[in-house]
Amino acid sequence: MEKIAIIDLGSNTARLLLVDVKDNGHFQIVDQLKEAPRLGEGMERDGFLKPARIQETIKTLKMFRKLCDANGVEKIIAVATAAVRRARNQRSFLDEVSATCGIKLRVLSAEEEAMYVYRGVINTMDIPKGIILEIGGGSTKIVYYNRRNLLHHETLPFGAITLTELFSGDGLTPNEQAEKIEEFFTEQLKRIEWLKEVDPEVQMIGVGGSFRNLCRMTKIMKKYPLRAIHNYVVTDTDFTHVYELLKGLDLDRKKKIKGLSSGRADILPSALSAISAFKKYMNLGNVVISGSGLRTGILFNYAVPTTMDKPISDVLTYSLNSITDFYGCNLTHTDHVVNLSIQLFKQLRVLHKFPRQYLKILKVAAYLYETGKRVGFYNFEKHSGYIVLNSNIYGLSHRDMVMASFVAANTAIEDINPFDWAKYRDLVNDEDVDSVKKMGIMLRIASCFDRSLSSVVKGINCDILGDSVIMKTEVDGDATLEINSALEIGADFRKIFKKNLEIL
Repeated sequence: MEKIAIIDLGSNTARLLLVDVKDNGHFQIVDQLKEAPRLGEGMERDGFLKPARIQETIKTLKMFRKLCDANGVEKIIAVATAAVRRARNQRSFLDEVSATCGIKLRVLSAEEEAMYVYRGVINTMDIPKGIILEIGGGSTKIVYYNRRNLLHHETLPFGAITLTELFSGDGLTPNEQAEKIEEFFTEQLKRIEWLKEVDPEVQMIGVGGSFRNLCRMTKIMKKYPLRAIHNYVVTDTDFTHVYELLKGLDLDRKKKIKGLSSGRADILPSALSAISAFKKYMNLGNVVISGSGLRTGILFNYAVPTTMDKPISDVLTYSLNSITDFYGCNLTHTDHVVNLSIQLFKQLRVLHKFPRQYLKILKVAAYLYETGKRVGFYNFEKHSGYIVLNSNIYGLSHRDMVMASFVAANTAIEDINPFDWAKYRDLVNDEDVDSVKKMGIMLRIASCFDRSLSSVVKGINCDILGDSVIMKTEVDGDATLEINSALEIGADFRKIFKKNLEIL
C-alpha cells in the first residue's frame, strides 16, 4: 500500500486529499483539508498574482505539507489550475512554493484540466450521456460525452471569482449584476458551435464547489435525510428557489443563510447566474451533483492507470469491490452470495414481479451484507445497513442506496422500524417496504447457501407449485449445513411470500 497526497490549487480554494492506494487498484481517502486563499483574486487588473494572495497560499501549502509529513505520505501530486496558468508571475510563484514548502506544482493546461474532470465523473457515475459543467474560481469547463465516450470539451477563461470582479462595479444592484452575468455568459456559449449538436436528452452534471454548496443549501431547505452529495439531484424548482433567494441579497444577509459557505458567499451568486444561463441556453432541467471531479480524475489515473485510455466499464461493481476490500471481507464468499442472490431474484420473479432495476439494489445489499461484521457480529446486519447508507457508492442513486441499506439491515418481517423508514419518505414509499422484505429474505437464503464458505451450492432452480416454493439446489459436495440453515428461514419466507418453502 502506498500513501499519496493530491493537492489541487485553484483560483479560489486549495484542497488536499490524503489517500491510501493499494496494489489491486483500489484506494481509500483517509483525510482531506480545504482552505480558501483566493489566489486568483485581483488578477483581472494586470494578470499578476498579488503578494497578499501568494503569502496566504504559501501559508496554506505549508499546512498541507505538515499534514502530509505527519501521515507518512510518500508521494505528493500537486497541480495548479486557471489562476497560476494565466499568471504573468507564474515562474517566480512556482519557485517560491518549491523553496518554502517543498512542493512542486504542475500547472495544468486547460485541456488537461477538462480531461481530469471528465475522468473523475465518468469513473464514478452511471450516466451514459451527460454534459458536465464545472465552474471554478477562474475558469469554467464544459464537457460533453455520449455512451461514455468524450465528444467535446471547452474551457472558458472566467469563473466565479472573475465574474464577480467583472460585474461588481458601476453601482449595479445584486439583481442587475445577476442579469448582466447571465447575458455575458449566454453570449460566450453562443460562440461554442458544438453545443448546438448536444443531444436534447442529455443529463446535466454539476461539478465543483459552487455546485456542492448549492447541494448543501437545497438539502437543508428540504431537510434531506442523507449526507451524501454524490448523485444528489437538484431539481429545476429547487435551483430556481435558491437562485432567486440569493441574487437579491447583500453580502451580510447571504452569510446568514444556512449551508452557504462563508468563503463562497460573495462569489456563489455569480456562479449561480452562470448556471442559470447555461440551463436556459441548453434547455436543461434537473442537475445531478458529482462529488468527484479533477482530484478524483487524477486519483483514478494514478491508482488505475488503464483509465487514462478508457473508463471503468462497471462503476458500481468497482466501487463495491473497493468497499469490501477495505472492510476485509472474504471476496470469494461475497461474490458467491451475490451470484446466488441474483439467481434467486430471477427464479422467484413470478412471485415478486420486481422490475429489472431492483436487481441493482439486491446486488449492493449482497455485496456489503457482511461488512458489518467488522464492527461486531451481533446485529451485524444493522451495522451493514449503516455502512451501505454512509459509504460513497459510485453509480447508485440515493433512492437505491436507501433501499439497499434496508435490505441489508432488515431480514425479518418484524425488523423494519416504521420510524426509521419514515425518515426517508421523500425517497421511498410504503409500497417499497414489501420490496425490501422480499429482497431481504432472498439475501438471507443466499447467505445461508454459502454458510461453510465453500461454494458448495452452485445453482438454484425454483418450482412454484400451489402454496409451495420448491428450491432444488445444484451442489458439489455435502450441503447439509447450507440447506438446514436456509430452512430455518421458512417461517419468515411464508410470512412475506405467502408460500411454504421446501429445499431439496
